[in-house]
Parts: sequence; structure tokens; C-alpha cells
Amino acid sequence: MRFMASRIVSIELGERSYDIYVGGALLPRIAELLPMDVPGGSFFIVSDENVKTYAGQVQTLLKQSGARVCESLILKPGEQTKSFAEFEKTCRWMLSHGVDRKSTLVAVGGGVVGDLGGYAAASVMRGINFVQVPTTLLAQVDSSVGGKTGINVPEGKNLVGAFYQPKTVVADIDTLKTLPRRELLAGYAEIAKYGLLGDYAFFQWLEEHGRDVCALETEALSHAIEKSVEAKAAIVAADEREQGRRALLNLGHTFGHALEAAAGYDGRLLHGEAVAIGMVMAFDLSVRTGLCPAADLARVEEHLISVGLPTRASFIEPGLNTTPEELLEIMRRDKKAEKGSITLVLADGIGRAFTSRDASEEMILDVLSDSLGGEANARLLQKWKAAFAAKR
Repeated sequence: MRFMASRIVSIELGERSYDIYVGGALLPRIAELLPMDVPGGSFFIVSDENVKTYAGQVQTLLKQSGARVCESLILKPGEQTKSFAEFEKTCRWMLSHGVDRKSTLVAVGGGVVGDLGGYAAASVMRGINFVQVPTTLLAQVDSSVGGKTGINVPEGKNLVGAFYQPKTVVADIDTLKTLPRRELLAGYAEIAKYGLLGDYAFFQWLEEHGRDVCALETEALSHAIEKSVEAKAAIVAADEREQGRRALLNLGHTFGHALEAAAGYDGRLLHGEAVAIGMVMAFDLSVRTGLCPAADLARVEEHLISVGLPTRASFIEPGLNTTPEELLEIMRRDKKAEKGSITLVLADGIGRAFTSRDASEEMILDVLSDSLGGEANARLLQKWKAAFAAKR
């Protein structure tokens, strides 16, 4: 299988503008893709155990280019790594190895490595160069783009962090060949999000070609990644610090983050899976408030299940030991909440999302309760399991 030739998508943020390289066989070119103002200082590479081979490749290639490269820091995979303890470990590792303000931190991995590494880069020496090398579909289409960095705390996901833009993003699609199917599908949830929040035509295209994307078929995968990165780049350029339009990127996330917190970031629920469930909840709430046709909710859920994504909280195994009221309390602490009012992204149809603080907590509780309910979701559960098990 051959992936597309490299494509460059630029994020225009004045002095903080940068390029996102998307394509195959990009890791061998890592040194030449760095901006002119990056080489010269020492390099620090952060990765995790799942992709340490790629980190080793980056380390070797940078050394061959003449750069000074510290030995890589290899972290444990999973959301639990996005913690104060691992953040401190990362910062002190750099400090103990002679980091200075001309140094560059290279994050090689998925969203966890990128978020934690970016926050460390923003903090050490009050900010050093930062380069993203995303190796998961979710990171390539979402978390590596836009400069959001951070860690999780018991009170919720990503509640401590900073906006800190990378110098460049190098997304080598060849790395997706080794991605477990579950991780691949989790990334697809973020691709679907771009169609649901503002591009009806793209969602229609996904309905026809989504399973091809998840099967890593070249043309479909290329198109889906390009559209996603371009969509996010345009939104970030218009609203870097989420004062308006960028909030639409949180479609499904407030619900999803509450589920992740309730699961304790223990691996039974991946971020993209939580987003898929959360997007169905957001459309469900939109229907209940009279904003969205019920047919659109059914269509959204049907599509996500067809590619193998979970759509109900009751699908999570082992089940969550939580209640709708406990999930609502977590949502109240979400970083997007204002004066105790929960901010949600709702929709009046597929491709037409908007932010709202008008949904009643009673309706939110009803949505949470229905998603957690087991018996009513049994038919959908079996359909999802069959779709997840299917191979193309």
C-alpha cells in the first residue's frame, strides 16, 4: 500500500504560523522539514512504549543531520500518563540534561504524548521549541493541530494546560499501518466530527466512504485527513484561544470527557470512543430541545455504528460505576462551563452546530440516563459489536 505524496497545510497565526506536513514517507525527511529557526539547539524526544521504534528513527535521523540529541524519554501509553507526576518527570528530565531556551522538544506519538509534551515545552524555560510527530489517526487529524496542550486531573480531563503552538507538525501516514484497529476507529470519530459540526457534504461523503477510510484505503484516507486538517486549521486561524468559533470543535467532548473521567482513564474507554458517544448524546439533546430532526440523530448513530464505533455509554465494558447525576457534576466542572452553566455544542441538523448554555439540566440528565441504560440499547450493542468485528 502506498500513501499519498506529502501535502502542506498552513495555520496562519502571524508570528506563530506553522506548517502541517501530511503524507507518506515523511519520517525519513524529519530533519529537512524543520523550520529554519529550530535547528541549532539540543533536541529532546518524548514518546511512549507503543511507538518507541518511531522515536528511535527520529532520534537517529536528527543525529545524522548533525543535531545534538538527548536520549529519548519513553513514557507509558494511556491517558493516565497525562498527569502531574509525568509532567514533572518530563520537565525534570529535560532540566537534568541541559535544556536551554534554544532547545526543541519533539513529541512522537499520539494525543497523550503530544498534549503532555506540549505542556512541558510551554513550561520549561518558560517556553522552548516544540515539534509534533503524531503517529495516530486521532492525533494527525485533531490533537496535534491547534496548540492545545495539557494534563488530566481527578476533577476532569485537560483542566490544566496551556495554548502553545508547535513550530511544525509532521504527520507521516505510514505510521498508521501499525495502529491497532480500536485506535484507528477512535481517530475516525474526530474525522466524523468535522462533517457533523460544519460540513454536511463531507459527512455525506463519509457515509459512503467511511469504512474505506478505516480500512486505510489510500484515496479515501488521504481525502479524509486533508479535509479534517484543513477544517481545523481554518477554525484555529480564526479563533486561536477558543473565544468563539473554535468551541464548535468540542462537539461531543463535554459529554465524552465526563465519561472518561468516570472511567478513571483506565483504558476501557478511548478518547475518540468517548467523543463518538458524546456526539450521539449532543444530537439526542438537540432533538429533545426541538432543534434537530430525529432522523438526523438516527443517521449520525447509524453511521458511527457502521464503522465500528460505540454510541452509547452502556456499551463500555466493564460498565461504568456511575450515575447520570455524577456525570452531570463532572460536566459542571468542565473548563468550558461559565458561572456554573454547562456549555454544550448542539446542532439544528447535520453540519449545523452551535454553542449553547440553554439546555436544562433535567434534559441533560435524561440524555445521560438513556445512554447509560442497558436493555433499551441491546439491539444497537449487538449491531456495534458485529461492525467492530467486521474486516475489510
